[in-house]
Amino acid sequence: MEAILDAANEKLDALECALNELRAYQNEIRQLEAYYTGEDWKKDFALDEAGNLLADLKRGVLSEDGVYNMLERNRELLAHFEEKR
Repeated sequence: MEAILDAANEKLDALECALNELRAYQNEIRQLEAYYTGEDWKKDFALDEAGNLLADLKRGVLSEDGVYNMLERNRELLAHFEEKR
């Protein structure tokens, strides 16, 4: 039982730390959302579609669903933990 208590406390500590880090990272996520919903993303997407970006450039941010899915996941997780407070 002592081991279960110790393990549970470790997991709760890690979750609390991760949640605090996520909350602290919201400004960056808002920056990404502004990019994604603005003209810059559309311009970058068009450049990529036209083959004008380097072939080895990482382009997850230009996927049509990647940023959207992350933003929704972020909202859902924050809402889940905020409603439990």
